[in-house]
Amino acid sequence: MIIDILILICGLALVILGAEWLVDGSSSIARRAGLSEFLIGMTIVGIGTSMPELVVSLTGALRGSADIAIGNVVGSNIFNVFLILGLTALIRPVAITRENKSRDIPIMILTTVLLVCFGMQKTLFGLGNSDTITAVEGAVFLLLFIGYMTISFISGKAEGEGSPEEESKGPKKLWVAVIMVLAGLAGLIFGGDLFVDSACKIAEKAGLSEKFIAITILATGTSLPELVTCIVAASKGKGALALGNIIGSNVSNILLILGCSALACPLSFANVHPVDLIMVLLSAFVLLTSAWTGRNNKVGRGDGVSFLVLFAAYMVFLIMNI
Repeated sequence: MIIDILILICGLALVILGAEWLVDGSSSIARRAGLSEFLIGMTIVGIGTSMPELVVSLTGALRGSADIAIGNVVGSNIFNVFLILGLTALIRPVAITRENKSRDIPIMILTTVLLVCFGMQKTLFGLGNSDTITAVEGAVFLLLFIGYMTISFISGKAEGEGSPEEESKGPKKLWVAVIMVLAGLAGLIFGGDLFVDSACKIAEKAGLSEKFIAITILATGTSLPELVTCIVAASKGKGALALGNIIGSNVSNILLILGCSALACPLSFANVHPVDLIMVLLSAFVLLTSAWTGRNNKVGRGDGVSFLVLFAAYMVFLIMNI
């Protein structure tokens, strides 16, 4: 047990160091390439920090464990908004642009709704023989992911070209920035893997169920890169990068990760609790509500507190239903 705890601490240290490098390097690339920080956060940072979820979910699908694949993604998306964005907003309010309101947040909502509709089609619509995401639906997810990334790069390039050049605090040379991003991602993924492995061993010794481990410990561990990256980004005044990381991770979790997992093996929703689906839907809609009702187009500290309260309530529900 002591060794597992030490590995847990080492993994966390690697994640924190990796986040520092990733934020500084990706911000420098955004300035040099004329891309918006939001786009860099959504693509390089968002997809990169979602790699632990991809590995965990795809491995679970290949082993025939849909609970791990689905629980990991559902739990991660809930954690990303309620815990990670909540903490980020407490540190510094996160600005929301017009494009975020009209395109990015609605797309996150649509992908979440599509996840529920595909996964619960028999229960909701009486279609098919079971509540399962099939290989065909996984392919649809992947095609939608490619389309969204293409549109985002086109619009993100235009937004970046139209913004004033910031005073560079990161590396001057592009190759140094690229190395920092790659090293940062490596630290996040490897450190997150150490964290997840040790946390799962501790949980299994405590006799916790597979679903509970997937939605809590695995989801927390695989969301650790997003958590530390967003906190570091907020502390450095990179709110757009933090928001892009959250939205990019949530969209990638559904379209890319579950898309790949469903191609490997159909994903059954038989053991998914309705409360889990309600919370993942709520996590998408509360962000839209904050975008349209918050002051000065920001996710403020009040929103952050509300998100954390919802997250705590969800954790209480999970603990009471172990």
